[in-house]
Amino acid sequence: MAKSKYVYTCNQCGYESTKWNGKCPSCGAWNSFEEELAEVPVGTRSSLSAGSAADLSDSILELEDIGADSDVRYDTGIGELNRVLGGGLVKGSLVLLGGEPGIGKSTLLLQICQFLGEEHSVLYISGEESARQIKLRAQRLGVDTENLYILTSTDAEAVAQTIASSAPDIAIIDSIQTMSISRITSSAGSITQVRECTNLFMHTAKNQEIPIIIVGHVNKDGAIAGPKVMEHIVDAVLYFEGERHQSYRILRAVKNRFGSTNEIGVFEMIDKGLREVDNPSQMLLEGRPHNVSGTCVACVIEGSRPILAEVQALAAKTSYSAPRRMVTGFDFNRLNIIIAVLEKRLGIFMGSLDVYLNIVGGFRLDEPAGDLPVAMALYSGIMDKQIDEQLVAFGEIGLGGEIRSVSHISTRIREAERMGFRTCIIPKQCLSTLDVKDYNIEIIPAGTLKQAFAAIK
Repeated sequence: MAKSKYVYTCNQCGYESTKWNGKCPSCGAWNSFEEELAEVPVGTRSSLSAGSAADLSDSILELEDIGADSDVRYDTGIGELNRVLGGGLVKGSLVLLGGEPGIGKSTLLLQICQFLGEEHSVLYISGEESARQIKLRAQRLGVDTENLYILTSTDAEAVAQTIASSAPDIAIIDSIQTMSISRITSSAGSITQVRECTNLFMHTAKNQEIPIIIVGHVNKDGAIAGPKVMEHIVDAVLYFEGERHQSYRILRAVKNRFGSTNEIGVFEMIDKGLREVDNPSQMLLEGRPHNVSGTCVACVIEGSRPILAEVQALAAKTSYSAPRRMVTGFDFNRLNIIIAVLEKRLGIFMGSLDVYLNIVGGFRLDEPAGDLPVAMALYSGIMDKQIDEQLVAFGEIGLGGEIRSVSHISTRIREAERMGFRTCIIPKQCLSTLDVKDYNIEIIPAGTLKQAFAAIK
């Protein structure tokens, strides 16, 4: 029987199969197999002799003998991007920037070229736009540096060779889905092409000590298109988040070998490109409603930065047999747990109510400290009691209705005090680590939900 010309490859782990499978036997992902042309083998394992491999004993180095210069990072000129990268762009690193179409990936990269071009040479490789189109976009963004060089090509091997021979200080590839290797028969953007092109650029970045930033598109599920192994190859994976119809964007690191993955950067999209938001708390609290129930302010920690965000909850009588639960910016399962605690421990029945929860500004509360403000917003909305506009709350809720302690208490209180809030509800256990006299804000310790709700007049 003739061998099939097609193989099915898992877009999550790269597992290959001769037939389609609903579930990947390697990583367990469902509906992840994609059809592509099979590769022609260039050699077999048996053709390699045992002694043909090179001996690398002379290349072994002791850790203490390896030099580590202090100046190993490039300042991008954008403080929010430097924060997410861990202090700047590391020499020889491979950074993957992903996001939805139109979110501002290419805009951000072209903007950093203006600052980097003052002292360094930047090679911008585009496989999607012509040189004239890039020039028009650069004029709109005010990018006119003389050290920015443009190359339009989709041949990955030629691009890698050009980077190695021209030796720019920084290289930018937009985007990885347009690059292809001619000896691979599958089309550009396929799983094999994306994986092999990324691996090729990784070797170029490491061997030449040139930092390379590559742009990656996302699929309909929001993940970067291509195999999951591509994210394992690169040194840092950054996601650009936000709604296309909103002006604010959040840059988040989900992997970073040279810094923390908890930091975020906040930007605002304007007609001249992306602008840094130095005070995200003020941005997220703008336009708050006055004298309205069902709203509470939370304070969460993103990396080393405290951020205040508004939580809005709405409870209305349902017209369905099963009540609806709609959530934006908060974990759906966590909301169900909080509702169950309110029903069991406080007797607030929600079986006949639709519950809608929203975190304003496109922000997302992933930290357990967001439990208490969510519960207070729900209680305020159901009881139609207004929470003081100058009150902020944070704390984790246990299944017994208790409020558990959280970290960075002093940092959260200082941020609330800086933003002009007068009252702060904190977990009771955290009071022992604070000196209340050091703060110009009323601190209310609460050990249970009942004690926290008592602050709502």
